[in-house]
Amino acid sequence: METTNTTTPAMTSKDLVTDQEVRWCPGCGDYSILKQVQTVVPELGIPRENIVFISGIGCSSRFPYYMETFGMHSIHGRATAIASGLKATRPELSVWIISGDGDSLSIGGNHFIHLLRRNFNVNLLLFNNEIYGLTKGQYSPTSEEGKITKSTPMGSVDHPFNPIALALGAEGSFIARSMDRDPVHLKEMLRRSNAHIGTSLLEIYQNCNVFNDGTFEIFTEKSSKKEETIFLENNKPLVFGQNSDKGIMLDGFKPIIVSLEDGKHSVNDLWVHNESDLTKAGILSRFFERPVDGTGHLPRPFGVFYENNRACYETGLNAQIEFAKQKKGEGNLDALLKGGETWEIK
Repeated sequence: METTNTTTPAMTSKDLVTDQEVRWCPGCGDYSILKQVQTVVPELGIPRENIVFISGIGCSSRFPYYMETFGMHSIHGRATAIASGLKATRPELSVWIISGDGDSLSIGGNHFIHLLRRNFNVNLLLFNNEIYGLTKGQYSPTSEEGKITKSTPMGSVDHPFNPIALALGAEGSFIARSMDRDPVHLKEMLRRSNAHIGTSLLEIYQNCNVFNDGTFEIFTEKSSKKEETIFLENNKPLVFGQNSDKGIMLDGFKPIIVSLEDGKHSVNDLWVHNESDLTKAGILSRFFERPVDGTGHLPRPFGVFYENNRACYETGLNAQIEFAKQKKGEGNLDALLKGGETWEIK
């Protein structure tokens, strides 16, 4: 008897490419991020019909059009709220939120911090290019002080948000950073983000080559990258430098740079990264301002700053719903709206 092979073929990155023309400026960092997401998602073993990409407003928010999955291009700053509602009612879905620094940290700032606090099991990719690109080059909540743009011709007087520090303050359970021009690292961070049970925040430094070109160049160019970045690995010492010849020590709670070639210090003296240490994650998040006392500025960290496993909002919510059903049966909306209490105002 002839049998038919009904096994579903494995999904590939090509299966996630849509028929839509990709409408980003040539050279935009979004292309790299799209490519890495399309590469990683098929590896996850999730049926395509169970994958959803939800975005807000901005250049990054065109993303759902370019992913052959379910998706929604929603409204400014509210992608996190819409994704929360979806996850609450369909907890089996793999929900990805695509947002930019303006979308999430300005008009959507309140939704951003409460998503992290509530800890829905979703993945938030924060494209940070430190500018408003879609509306043609105004300063954003992550633009540096003194930033000259169309909306700040004399330089911005705003102090910028530090997204990692903000996320730690909101008690995010997974907080990481990568960059568009390091595809190997970016793919690894996407895998780690998906593996986490809870809200994963992955900040991605993304170059806007039209309105803010080169803002992260010091971290991405071969000539400076090894001196200006430090890649975090759990249970590994903080080593960096062109020849891995420098490291970070803690003097109390103060990070200091030491040489590993002067004979005074060795790798054994260095700060060892621990992804579950919230206090040290906070110190790492401050490798952001510069300079630092006369020792030179600290390198910018990339990788997982912090991970903590705690209960997801939708788990508790749906447990309450099931409990209520078992105890009282199905609810009566009409009775709820009519209410059982009245007041007479005299």
